[in-house]
Amino acid sequence: MVESVLVIGVAVSVFVGFNIGGSSTGIAWGPAVGAGLIGKATAAAIMTGFVFLGGWTVGRNVMETLSDGIITIEISLTAGVAILFFIGLGILVANIFGVPVPTSMTTVGAIAGLGLATDTLNHETVAWILSWWIFTPVFAFMIGAIIGRYVYAGLSRRVQIENSDGPLVVLDGSGRFPTPALGPNTTWREIGGTTVIVVLGCYMAFSAGASNVPNAAAPLVSGGALAAEPAIVVAAAAIGLGGFTIARRTMESVGSDISDIPLLGALIIMLTAASITTALSYIGIPISLVMASVGAIVGLGWGRATRPIAAREAISREPTDTEIVMGALTAEDAIDDVAPIGEDEPEDVREADELFKPEAVIRYVTMWIVGPSMSTILAYVFFVSVPGAV
Repeated sequence: MVESVLVIGVAVSVFVGFNIGGSSTGIAWGPAVGAGLIGKATAAAIMTGFVFLGGWTVGRNVMETLSDGIITIEISLTAGVAILFFIGLGILVANIFGVPVPTSMTTVGAIAGLGLATDTLNHETVAWILSWWIFTPVFAFMIGAIIGRYVYAGLSRRVQIENSDGPLVVLDGSGRFPTPALGPNTTWREIGGTTVIVVLGCYMAFSAGASNVPNAAAPLVSGGALAAEPAIVVAAAAIGLGGFTIARRTMESVGSDISDIPLLGALIIMLTAASITTALSYIGIPISLVMASVGAIVGLGWGRATRPIAAREAISREPTDTEIVMGALTAEDAIDDVAPIGEDEPEDVREADELFKPEAVIRYVTMWIVGPSMSTILAYVFFVSVPGAV
């Protein structure tokens, strides 16, 4: 009987990890794949390796919080399987609506539902986690806004990531042994830009592993059904499987629902989101890349949009005759002269498409509330109705 429940638990864990891989791989490698700098299969392979590394190292801190911090009792094998089921259900609902709900929030919600049903919820830990959930998108917005308003224009003028036709690197067979050489149209600037993108993709993958591997592994580790090491391997492999399959589509479309973001903007968002997520995972906070990414996207766009007006007017929303540039983030911004703060941007920036779609952001935030709330309620009702599962 125990063996059968364990098999079911591992299967549900794989399902959860598979869906996590589908969304996280798109977030980490979408910009590089979209720019044609790396193939989908290569991205998925690198993703798998760094997800495992993140889960094996920093992810253990998050796993400890999920296993022992949210409730004061161990999660039994049956309860762990039920929690994984509710996590998977939350992801499924989010996928139906086309919104990447933060998996960490859904996981915490399901475990909190168990704690409420058994009166073992650690309210102090939950309040601590909730405070970081509120702080994360706000902090990411602030970073994005500062960069967008004061740094982005000058940076985009100096840093242009190139992508020439043909292979990036070829093998030169003219010598005794084949040696790597630059492609026919490759420049050293392109090599440098590609290296930066790949390194940031690896960093994002590491961050995704640190925050998401525990979501698929912790419910089985808490009660001793699996040791941490094999649970991490199973979760990382499942995330990798999702990266090789369903992530192929998300790598093409990531970011398009909120804004048509140029590559430099995407790299800034990736660095911001990965740094915040890794730091919080290190101190054991279950967090998601999605929360920091959306905050950074909106902040970067707001900062670019408000460059033509003074800081006081941008905050007070009392601009004079200068119009906010709603298409600032979508423009490539390769301009010779950067307009000073408070002055109009050139026409090629001002006439770009919409900065972002507010309805999409509202839908994302709504799912951040609905997803964990649903998992909490369902888990609570289940464990109250089936006390033997605890």
